[in-house]
Amino acid sequence: MGKIVKVGSGQGFYGDTIEPAVYMAEHSDVQYICFDTLAELTLAILQKDRQKDPTKGYPKDITNTMRKLLPFVKEKGIKLITNAGGINPEGAKNEVLRVAKELGITGIKVGVVTGDDIYDRIDEFQENGIDLKSNDSNEDLSRVREKILFASVYLGAQPIAEALNQGADIVITGRTTDTAQFLGPLIYEFGWEEQDWDKLASGILVGHLLECSGQGSGGNFSGDWYNVENLQSIGYPIAEVNEDGSFIVTKTVGSGGRVSIDTIKEQFLYEIHDPSTYITPDVIADFTTTEFEEIGENRVLVKNTTGRPAPPTLKALMGYKNGFLGQGMIGYSWPQALSKARAANEIIRSQIETLGIKVLDIHTEYLGYNALHGPLAQEIDEDLINEIFLKITICTEEREEATKLAKLFPPLTVNGPPYVGMISGLSPSRELLGLWSTLIPRETIESNINIEVFEVI
Repeated sequence: MGKIVKVGSGQGFYGDTIEPAVYMAEHSDVQYICFDTLAELTLAILQKDRQKDPTKGYPKDITNTMRKLLPFVKEKGIKLITNAGGINPEGAKNEVLRVAKELGITGIKVGVVTGDDIYDRIDEFQENGIDLKSNDSNEDLSRVREKILFASVYLGAQPIAEALNQGADIVITGRTTDTAQFLGPLIYEFGWEEQDWDKLASGILVGHLLECSGQGSGGNFSGDWYNVENLQSIGYPIAEVNEDGSFIVTKTVGSGGRVSIDTIKEQFLYEIHDPSTYITPDVIADFTTTEFEEIGENRVLVKNTTGRPAPPTLKALMGYKNGFLGQGMIGYSWPQALSKARAANEIIRSQIETLGIKVLDIHTEYLGYNALHGPLAQEIDEDLINEIFLKITICTEEREEATKLAKLFPPLTVNGPPYVGMISGLSPSRELLGLWSTLIPRETIESNINIEVFEVI
């Protein structure tokens, strides 16, 4: 049997529980645990953190993650790969070093990958003829240029592999693709070349199947979810990867959840637009050739994924000021709960118009009826509904206008429909961030990537 590299999922998003990763570190022989912490919304959250404190801008749960897992890095040689650098990888690195010192751990190395932050280079790009138009609307950047708060490019796996090559036990990056954390160790371990398109595509699929933590091992499963055992102690997925790119998806023995063809296929199809053209900085993967085979309990073999040359551009994501949000919510009980909520909605909207509140956009939801299904919700007999919550959200140009909405809700307790059950959601207005996606020639970015490795002494 040839070399096998075991890569595990440690986190699927900022705020995900760390316990399955701890169980994995303690009870399996996994060599790498990889953490995908950065959804696009997360960058907006981190920007707000950095506005309050320039030393922040990285997911705060990295502190708990390192407290729980650094002992395993030291004792078992497990390596941790994370994009929890957020928009401040140096700050995240400093926090990891602080936690290591707190725990009395020395002799390990922390690698930091930077170069994804392009905020200070926007004017340079435009002066060099890179237009930075929106991928979504083809609008010119001038519409939001003065409102931009942060700008990051999605990096691939090669810098992670290089950090490992320089001896890093922990690799911290900023914005990368979700899959890069998982592919990087495979490139390093197997020595895959940049033109090994099929192998790289297989490594991308490893990352895609593991990036959402428990969603790849029985969580959020739409099949017979009620038969998935022990979800309270779910085990996150592990990939046992062969040098040819084929791999087995499994989970830690003794943990809850399920790894089967059905659970894997749900994650396989998650956030896939064109399965024949899954674009990443490392390779364009073709998932239509992939084959699955259940070879044992909680063991699925995945093989024959193919790939094509990497794209000439990298995706960039910029966050910009996009107005302010105001919100209010009120609940009505049976009978006629939905009719009451609809009447209250008309009252609020009429008062918004009468008071001249300057609204850019307004959205109404009826929790218990259409908050999840939206326009697809089917009318039902409201006598069967115990309660409905009316939730109204507005977007305004100025914060002062957004704050006016919440004040309209308390009077409804005596001035509106009967049987008010609860008023909530009258939170202070908050600033909204818009997201601007664009493409940048990769050589412009990759020539500025920097990798540093620090030893904990």
